[in-house]
Amino acid sequence: MIDFVVPGDPATATGGYLYDRRIVAGLRELGRDVVVQRLPDGFPWPDAAALRAADALFTALPDGRTVVVDGLAFGALPDAAARHAARLRLVALVHHPLALETGLSASQAVQLADGERRALAHACRVITTSAATARLLAADYGVAMARIDVVEPGTDAAPLARAGRLLAGDDVLELLCVATLTPRKGHHWLFEALAPLRDRRWRLVCVGSAERDAATAAALRAQLRALQLGERVVLAGEAGAAQLAEHYRRADVFVLASAFEGYGMAFAEALAHGLPVVGMRGGAVAETVPVEAGLLVAPGDVAGLSAALARVLDDAAERERLACGARAHRARLPGWRTSAAAFARALDRVAAG
Repeated sequence: MIDFVVPGDPATATGGYLYDRRIVAGLRELGRDVVVQRLPDGFPWPDAAALRAADALFTALPDGRTVVVDGLAFGALPDAAARHAARLRLVALVHHPLALETGLSASQAVQLADGERRALAHACRVITTSAATARLLAADYGVAMARIDVVEPGTDAAPLARAGRLLAGDDVLELLCVATLTPRKGHHWLFEALAPLRDRRWRLVCVGSAERDAATAAALRAQLRALQLGERVVLAGEAGAAQLAEHYRRADVFVLASAFEGYGMAFAEALAHGLPVVGMRGGAVAETVPVEAGLLVAPGDVAGLSAALARVLDDAAERERLACGARAHRARLPGWRTSAAAFARALDRVAAG
């Protein structure tokens, strides 16, 4: 029996929750008995009631149970982890360190880093989604590499986007960004980088929730008005699977200016559709997007991002070169069955002690 502990609604449309859902489904397909246990919303800043709920959940589990805890919650539960580590096999699933979320105050970042460092010390195993994050946990959080398993997210087989063909010079290029409207995803940098390129023929569609961080969404709408980009940029909100697939199919270039990614599932999805990529190389992005498929600049380098965007907007041959690189790489992306099998092997190592 495996308990998979997730804070909030497991159906939430973010990369981390999608990873959790697909891994759980894959483990079940492999014959593993998995129970999804829900914690209250509000992590990584749980209130007293959420902390009591987490402690009650762990207390109710029998000794020796393997318990996978999503990192959004695990890093905020150092005291509960300390109390239950001796009798439960606690496995931390770290998508990315909590303290690296953009928009935190210095004191908040220190608090999250300290809590996650203490919590991880009580995990018998740590699973993370990229080698880059594994190295970061070893260097900054004191987690020995021998205790870490890297299980990259999978991707589904996908039809090629229209970027797989050379486009006529008079086409309006469709740029696609897939990310929740939060500070870390860097929409503000992307809009600023596009502002000097008004003379080019482009349209940007941003797919992602505007509800999870209403203040950021409002600030981005105000920025678009100030930059006079309101008619060029569509904030499309969340999309279902079929609608999202259609957005990828129609796109010519994938763009995402994240400050940091623990892996970058949207980048991998773009590559699976054969899309050229423009973005920032924070965290694991440079390992997710090969140089032959994308133009990546340093996080926060708006001028560099603008130059990269101009390059793909102005040069059809460059777009085709990057699309060819994406099409070549997509065959090397792991599928979800492969990811679930790797996750199962990591849990087998837990069971073996």
